[in-house]
Amino acid sequence: MSSFDRRTFLTGACSALTAPALAGCGFTPAYAPGGAATRLRNAVSIMEPDDRAGYLMTRELEDRLGRASMPRYDLIYSLDLISQPVAISTSNIVMRYNLLGEGTYVLRDRDSGAVVLSGTVDSFTSFSASGSTVATQAAERDAEERLITILADQMVARLIAGSAGLPA
Repeated sequence: MSSFDRRTFLTGACSALTAPALAGCGFTPAYAPGGAATRLRNAVSIMEPDDRAGYLMTRELEDRLGRASMPRYDLIYSLDLISQPVAISTSNIVMRYNLLGEGTYVLRDRDSGAVVLSGTVDSFTSFSASGSTVATQAAERDAEERLITILADQMVARLIAGSAGLPA
């Protein structure tokens, strides 16, 4: 019988091959010192919310980007949330909804006012409407929070990816 262990071989081979390959292509971890994410950390002023969804989005963005005391950039966003019935019973009662969300964002340089990055993110989540009115409202609020978290994650990922070209 052979005592050959594929896991040991692959672990050793991958680590020996991966590091030089990634270094050769210019890969730099986003959250490493001097990485793209450090350009935005505590440097972005996020617009003030005007409703619950805006509050949730601002909270999520500040959690990921930090709250800037001396911001270099302004982040302006808009949210569009739409609830669609997707499951209707034979007695014509809606049993399930999809909550569709789209977020448009613009990152502006505070000094010049120039648009540095912009884009749109979208996603959806669902919630059940088969319980009581209170349970349905709670499910809808929970779905809204989940959707905002998804949109904030996408927005921050795109901001970080696009910030590689920004000055440090």
